[in-house]
Amino acid sequence: MIKAILIFNNHGKPRLSKFYEHYNEDTEQQIIRETFHLVSKRDENVCNFLEGGMLIGGSDYKLIYRHYATLYFVFCVDSSESELGILDLIQVKVFVETLDKCFENVCELDLIFHVDKVHNILAEMVMGGMVLETNMNEIITQVDAQNKMEKSEAGIAGAPARAVSAVKNMNLPEMPRNINIGDISIKVPNLPSFK
Repeated sequence: MIKAILIFNNHGKPRLSKFYEHYNEDTEQQIIRETFHLVSKRDENVCNFLEGGMLIGGSDYKLIYRHYATLYFVFCVDSSESELGILDLIQVKVFVETLDKCFENVCELDLIFHVDKVHNILAEMVMGGMVLETNMNEIITQVDAQNKMEKSEAGIAGAPARAVSAVKNMNLPEMPRNINIGDISIKVPNLPSFK
């Protein structure tokens, strides 16, 4: 089972943290710092697996990570997870590649300014510490559907404000008394003016 997914930059600043076990905020911050120190001091040419830190569970848990440019992608997992399977999930087929497709060459700023979208992508892959989906095309399809729904809801939510604004900006010679839209007829009350 996946215990936590962490992304931080070369200076240890967290860019994403998702814990699948409850920790208080101070403990989460300590885990992030400890994980950064364990991962960042390793040489580039060593393997990408190491024992978890004391706060995340010690030798019962593993840290599986990849370092891309300025970002570390770290999955904290228990012994039931395959190290190569998780490394594959991070690098080859799913997480980083999906981020690249969604953001067109993902960078640290994408993670900062689109944290909600990154969490949506992650939620399509992993839920409750269990891997749900590893097909990148399916994840992208679901994320695109979510984006379309958000855009359509924003259009509906903004409609009343746009309608009021449009009426206020109309230059009408006199106040209309009835407004007919299809089968709907609206009687306008006596108002002093639109402006």
